[in-house]
Amino acid sequence: MPDTPAPPAAQAPSPLPDLSGRVAVVTGASGGIGTGIARRFAAAGAAVVVHHRASPERAAALVEEITSGGGRAVAVAAELRAERAAEVVVGAAVAAFGRLDVLVNNAGVQPVTPLVDLTAAQWREVLASNLDTAVQLTAAAARRMIDQGGGGAIISIASIEGSRPAFGHAHYSTAKAGVIMHARAAALEYGRHGIRVNTVSPGLVDRPGLAADWPDGVARWRAAAPLGRLGTPEDVGNACVFLASPLAAWITGHDLVVDGGVSAHPSW
Repeated sequence: MPDTPAPPAAQAPSPLPDLSGRVAVVTGASGGIGTGIARRFAAAGAAVVVHHRASPERAAALVEEITSGGGRAVAVAAELRAERAAEVVVGAAVAAFGRLDVLVNNAGVQPVTPLVDLTAAQWREVLASNLDTAVQLTAAAARRMIDQGGGGAIISIASIEGSRPAFGHAHYSTAKAGVIMHARAAALEYGRHGIRVNTVSPGLVDRPGLAADWPDGVARWRAAAPLGRLGTPEDVGNACVFLASPLAAWITGHDLVVDGGVSAHPSW
């Protein structure tokens, strides 16, 4: 019997659209996916505002990595659920670089809690962290973009769980479904100002230790994914850069699924 072929490796990142002169805010940029997104915007030439909640060392290291490579970046700390936090983050971009062109709503939480055990407080916390913060930041960023004369791109990180719920993720899936619908509504209302609003819905994105922590889940994912591998933070970052670039000038209100084809896998 022939050996089972190894899953294909992630390809080296391709050249990116030129975002020189643009200013991008990435929330939750000290985490794995957020770091990948921030790195890709910096590689495309954008100045990056690295938001974190309570990880100053990781944020500072990312800023140093970007600036030592010739890019521009600053870090800003904010608890996004706090009152006026969205204005603080947008204000940091304007103070550092004079404008705001791109917002990536990436910050969020993903706890696992079966519905039978889910409390009202846990439900509210997940929706506040994943949906409410994106709503507030989108509004603050859009106001700034309009004040600048219009134009800009807002991208919220949703999930394939926004349409395909997983066990223990009722609160998370509901929040991500809300993120997708809010982006569509925002695209409808902000389009007249030249502001495009989209979502990126990743599938399972790799991180250090994931295969050891969840070997059966990783194996099931690889078996179900037509491309045979997990995603990388750079895969998500590339999708965000594309949606922020002139290449996506006629794309708004769209949910870009980045999942290696898992959504195409039959569920029966």
